[in-house]
Amino acid sequence: MGTSVQVTPLCGVYNENPLSYLVSIDGFNFLIDCGWNDHFDPSILQPLSRVASTIDAVLLSHSDTLHLGALPYAMKQFGISAPVYATEPVFRLGLLTMYDHYLSHKQVSEFDLFTLDDIDSTFQNMTRLTYSQNCHLSGKGEGIVIAPHVAGHLLGGTVWKITKDGEDVIYAVDFNHRKERHLNGTVLESFVRPAVLITDAYNALSNQPFRRQKDQEFFEAILNTLRGNGNVLLPVDTAGRVLELLLILEQYWEQHHLTYPIFFLTYVSSSTVDFVKSFLEWMSDSIAKSFEHTRDNAFLLKHVTLLVKESELENVPEGPKIILASMASLEVGFSHNIFVDWAADAKNLVLFTERGQFGTRARMLQSDPPPKAVKVTLSKRVPLVGEELAAYEEEQEKIKKEEALKAILVKEEESKTAVGVDVSKSDPMLIDGHTKVDAGGVRGEAYRDVLIDGFAPPSSVAPMFPFYDNTSEWDDFGEVINPDDYVIKDEDMDMGSMPVGGDLDGKLDENTASLMLDTTPSKVVSSELTVQVRCSLTYMDFEGRSDGRSIKSILSHVAPLKLVLVHGSAEATEHLKQHCLKHVCPHVYAPNVEETIDVTSDLCAYKVQLSEKLMSNVLFKKLGDYEIAWIDSEIEKSESDTFSSLPLSTAAPPHKSVLVGDLKMADFKQFLSGKGIQVEFSGGALRCGEYVTLRKVGDASQKGGAAAIQQIVIEGPLCEEYYKIREYLYSQFYSL
Repeated sequence: MGTSVQVTPLCGVYNENPLSYLVSIDGFNFLIDCGWNDHFDPSILQPLSRVASTIDAVLLSHSDTLHLGALPYAMKQFGISAPVYATEPVFRLGLLTMYDHYLSHKQVSEFDLFTLDDIDSTFQNMTRLTYSQNCHLSGKGEGIVIAPHVAGHLLGGTVWKITKDGEDVIYAVDFNHRKERHLNGTVLESFVRPAVLITDAYNALSNQPFRRQKDQEFFEAILNTLRGNGNVLLPVDTAGRVLELLLILEQYWEQHHLTYPIFFLTYVSSSTVDFVKSFLEWMSDSIAKSFEHTRDNAFLLKHVTLLVKESELENVPEGPKIILASMASLEVGFSHNIFVDWAADAKNLVLFTERGQFGTRARMLQSDPPPKAVKVTLSKRVPLVGEELAAYEEEQEKIKKEEALKAILVKEEESKTAVGVDVSKSDPMLIDGHTKVDAGGVRGEAYRDVLIDGFAPPSSVAPMFPFYDNTSEWDDFGEVINPDDYVIKDEDMDMGSMPVGGDLDGKLDENTASLMLDTTPSKVVSSELTVQVRCSLTYMDFEGRSDGRSIKSILSHVAPLKLVLVHGSAEATEHLKQHCLKHVCPHVYAPNVEETIDVTSDLCAYKVQLSEKLMSNVLFKKLGDYEIAWIDSEIEKSESDTFSSLPLSTAAPPHKSVLVGDLKMADFKQFLSGKGIQVEFSGGALRCGEYVTLRKVGDASQKGGAAAIQQIVIEGPLCEEYYKIREYLYSQFYSL
């Protein structure tokens, strides 16, 4: 029996909802992605709440809310305490994304689904991995290896490879095979014949134009608007695809010497760019090589101004401008407010670079035809003043007194339990079992400490002050001290001097940090109005996902034994499913929410222990960084159903020589040239001397070049030259 694998979608199947899936491998439960939409609707998390207690590990693939937005809420409300794994950029940029969403919602509503502390506690213990790093799990997950690989969609975006007993489970959603300005393409095509592949159908029905054509249309739309004295709004995410857009605009402005101002406006824009500058090793090869040779950082933005407050736009001179503002959905955030201000002017342009989430204002405006008017709610947080402020302070004072009184009662109850006597009969400060309070409300802390904690009533005599023998130890240098007594504890530090955001190394912008620490009493004031949409509305695909044609080609190359389709409209999912059944593999699944499917491999795998008696007689040969050997043995099954490999009881039968290695024809050509043999490539074959030809042939029964069994065919008449070249060929391999 192969490795047991079950897949249960919790959200994000047959629709474009956030992604969240439970993958069980031999009883070890992975929660892969934990997404939420921009509405932060708790109802879509109900399936997750029912399995939260069974989760053993969490894997995050991308840094946007569709992949990790629900994690702070789930850890707080559902009690998920499993370890979380992600790449360094997903950790850093995901944290900033959640900050931006929280602050955007908090400014327009009494948002209480999670707090900044919940976000910090979620991210502070996250395990960060680098690409291709194998992480061996322990305990219940013993034998399971996880490794992140390049997805190509967002910075640090991950294709997860989970391996158990030699079988691979690949989770690859939102991947991009195209190399972009700041990202390399995915490595998904390097995986061949995995046991299970979980992928999405989001783009199965879409086809993209060539990059040059798309870029040309993008700049034409922007420049036509700017030259017509209009403004351009790009609703963007916090720290995802916006990085590609910033780089596109920066490079184009530099090359064409344009002077139109560009602004990047989010609550964490400065922090985002600061972190991105340190992630060059996660970016495309061209950016890394450019930095190595010229020391120029691609994200030292000369033409883009970073803003963290909308009020900073008031200081910008009048005239055409470009603003990239969060959120992409236009539901909340700076983009919402700017859209309301600019929508009525026909000279302006709202340029969408990604499909809006279902049910959002962005999705509604992307419809064909778009609405001529939309109803919006304008909300703003304002400080409390006058009677409202007085009432708030009175309520807070009342709450503090109640909490203090409750603390006193709890401590007195503990004292009763500790001394084993009825304190209510002996404590003069207690009347009818209740604490006596003074005119100011609660009696002083010092009095309480003396009259209650200061006495230690013995069992048979009157109360007395306790005596502690505090004898100090001394040495030749003076009194012996405990250094721990002088360490300043975290909770005693001044909150104003603490860095906000647990592990951000103080890189948060000062204005952002002050907003997070702001405790000024305030309220939200809202008003509804109808906005006439006269501005231009354009959608151009800069999502950074492979299109339908490329997805089909990649899946045919990977050729998984079993395929699970998730995340995509019902039409796209069914379309890709039917295609894959015909051209990829016979086992294609598209489960519904909370429907568990068993995709256990049909292969039989057994663990065999090599006995010491067998290994003592094995002769290893060095093969690069490895050692290899040929083994002839007998398999014995023990009473505990384990298998052991033992030496043969009879003489080992002879076997044909096995040549091990991966010969590159170009290297062999150079080798033969060094031996004085005339050699050249002709028609895909290597002609050696006058009569001999070498040709590399792949086994047609194997799909995918990386896992194919390749043979080198030597053709020519049997002559001295033939045997000489064959000997040279054999010398390039290891023989067993």
